[in-house]
Amino acid sequence: MDMGGSTGTGGAVPHTDIRAQGWVAHLPRGWQAYALLMRLDRPIGIWLLLLPGLWAFALAAPGWGSGLWLALLFGLGAAIMRGAGCIVNDLWDRDLDKLVSRTAARPLASGAVSAKRATAFLVLLLALGLAILLSLNLLSIGLGVLSLLPVALYPAAKRVTDWPQAVLGLTFSWAALMGYAAATGRLDGAAFALYAAAFLWILGYDTIYAHQDREDDAMVGIRSSALTLGERTRPFLVACYGGVVALLALAGWLGGSGPWFWPALLVPAAHLAWQVARLDIHDAPLCLRLFQSNRQTGLLIALAFLAGRL
Repeated sequence: MDMGGSTGTGGAVPHTDIRAQGWVAHLPRGWQAYALLMRLDRPIGIWLLLLPGLWAFALAAPGWGSGLWLALLFGLGAAIMRGAGCIVNDLWDRDLDKLVSRTAARPLASGAVSAKRATAFLVLLLALGLAILLSLNLLSIGLGVLSLLPVALYPAAKRVTDWPQAVLGLTFSWAALMGYAAATGRLDGAAFALYAAAFLWILGYDTIYAHQDREDDAMVGIRSSALTLGERTRPFLVACYGGVVALLALAGWLGGSGPWFWPALLVPAAHLAWQVARLDIHDAPLCLRLFQSNRQTGLLIALAFLAGRL
């Protein structure tokens, strides 16, 4: 999944979402291209990769200290592995990215970083990710190794299926399983309910995101759930987000959440309903804002699980 702004090749002035801004703008010039390659200027992707893991810690960590330590490790791991995933995606897509105004200035597409240097940087990030992974228990390590398969498959999915967002869902929701395994040393019904909830959540929000690039994707031959669904996106989101709430409720019940969990879960449920009500698939900036609002959704879900421990 790309984290960017609105799109459009049809206007007279090309638009790009790739620019050194915020703290990235203060890095030495030689470092900026690598920070942009990792999308460090747009941390929303790190949050969305991390949040299913935070749900698992909030639900199942044996103590507050353990949960905070795991959140720190997973946060660092999410930043590294999200960056690695972006590099893999851009290595696959660098020729296509040149044809889309929103992505043409990406470091690989623009030539700011060569494919050889990007590959070497990817190896470095994977080595750092492995070091973090090896600090976890054996079950988590095994799950971490398995996660590389959907990560590698995602860039190809948009070329061979109308549902690459489903492959992304399998990838980004993996933190729910890894987080639960790291916190408890096992996988059970609550873990798989969390994973399924995260999958549907990601399928929904990334479909919203994909509507930004619908016209460009059709032009260059990229497939997406946004193109497949079109005007049927809203009822699809109702089904996805309804499934998210039901599965989160199941996870809370299986995980032994206390009575405060249930009213607290109504808050993220309302936030998801608000997204569906506000959606206009023809308004790319709005689609981006709704997509980005899922950081708040995910944090509200984590807080609901924490409320269930009171």
